[in-house]
Amino acid sequence: MAKMDAGRFAYFDGSIVPIEDAKVSILTHAFNYGTGVFEGIRGYYSAAEGKVLIFRLHEHVERLARSCKIMCMDIQETPEDLARICCELVKRNGYKEDVYLRPIVYKSEHSLGPKLKGIESKFCCWNIKLGDYVNVDTGLDVCVSSWRRVSDNAIPARAKTTGSYVNSALARTEAEQAGFDEAIVLREDGTVSEGSAMNIFVVNNGKLITPPENGDLLVGITRNSVMEIASAELGLPVVERPIARTELYGCDELFFTGTGAQVAPVRSVDRRLIGDGKPGPISKKLQDIYFEAVQGKIAKYRRWCTPVE
Repeated sequence: MAKMDAGRFAYFDGSIVPIEDAKVSILTHAFNYGTGVFEGIRGYYSAAEGKVLIFRLHEHVERLARSCKIMCMDIQETPEDLARICCELVKRNGYKEDVYLRPIVYKSEHSLGPKLKGIESKFCCWNIKLGDYVNVDTGLDVCVSSWRRVSDNAIPARAKTTGSYVNSALARTEAEQAGFDEAIVLREDGTVSEGSAMNIFVVNNGKLITPPENGDLLVGITRNSVMEIASAELGLPVVERPIARTELYGCDELFFTGTGAQVAPVRSVDRRLIGDGKPGPISKKLQDIYFEAVQGKIAKYRRWCTPVE
């Protein structure tokens, strides 16, 4: 898990303040009911440029806005404001290393009752130093969780809501207690959804396969980036379709994607080795290109990087 090595400043209640002043009351609606939405955004420090490059900042801000619509949230800041605040916060904290940003919109009222409409919302943001969130080198040992992914018709998976991460916490905790690094979570119909908090890809017979957008999963920005890289750089067919649990055991390669996970190969599922138990060649190529892209080293993907000036 990531150490919470927070910056000196956060954005809270309409301005950038010292991190110790960014506090909410125990009466806050979001604290009591999980009524918040958030994004996880990475910034990669470029030593060559002497600045942090924030990965796909505008796509993250746009997804946050869509989550707000689902959760009946209105805030005074525009999407352009949110992007500017993220950049300013990284700049004020003076980072010269990789960082993680957590912009949050939350129901800020001190009110009782699990409802959404008519409850005031506010925006806040903090960031921390962050290197690798999971092992991206040797491969992860994972299990299929006994916990099912919450249906989109119960708690919308395409909205990144704070309350829904109880589902992720249960799955990951079960996995770690059983001696695994991570969990793969199934839908109620038994098909694969995603990891505890990351998307999943199978490589089989030269094809990249991933569950469809309506598969009770978060439509990941890293997921979409890797799909674009796979098609454009490796010429790989990318197929979005349901994946059966047993396909995981016999696939050629398997890896996770996400802001935290980045591109993280899987070496075993339920103690069955994937391939030869080492990161596969396609996973490794995609990982290498991805890391080059997020560090601003590939001109065609430079549009993904917002420099903090």
